[in-house]
Amino acid sequence: MKRIVVKLILSYILLLCTLGVHAQKFGYIDSDLILKKMPEYKKAETELAQLSQKWQKELDEMKIALDKMQADYRAEEVLFTDDMKKERLDTIASKERKLKEQQKKTFGFEGLLFLKKQELMKPVQDKLYDAVEKIAKSKQLQVIFDRSGDLLMIYANPIHDYTDFVLEKLGIGDANEKLENNENDK
Repeated sequence: MKRIVVKLILSYILLLCTLGVHAQKFGYIDSDLILKKMPEYKKAETELAQLSQKWQKELDEMKIALDKMQADYRAEEVLFTDDMKKERLDTIASKERKLKEQQKKTFGFEGLLFLKKQELMKPVQDKLYDAVEKIAKSKQLQVIFDRSGDLLMIYANPIHDYTDFVLEKLGIGDANEKLENNENDK
């Protein structure tokens, strides 16, 4: 008798899980594949590569000039007075700082390359997102994941957003604040 009750309960749970799975539709995309086929993306990549090469060439020229200054100093060091040595070393140190600053300004976090990449890629990403959103709505998908990298949720039907409930449970923020932010984003 106990086995029958256990089997009935397990069957009921399985039935509920199955119904829950069919109630929501999920999908995935491969954004890398899509982006590689977009002409806008190829154009942006080409422009970024050209800028990167140009900026790297400028940095290489600065490095060559710095290396020459250091070599000249080592070759002539024995002929300098202490004041002349200090002056030359200060000049070399200043050039090294400028080179490092330029590298950071160009290739560092939020440097020129980073900002240019954001500028060029944002329209491409927006176009991809708009297409994904239209497909999700037309196919009545609730969530679309991106399988190209880390598991990312590209689109999710806002009806399944339980953030407000969690915030309320934790006693953090106002539930209406998030709703206002979502409406402002549209």
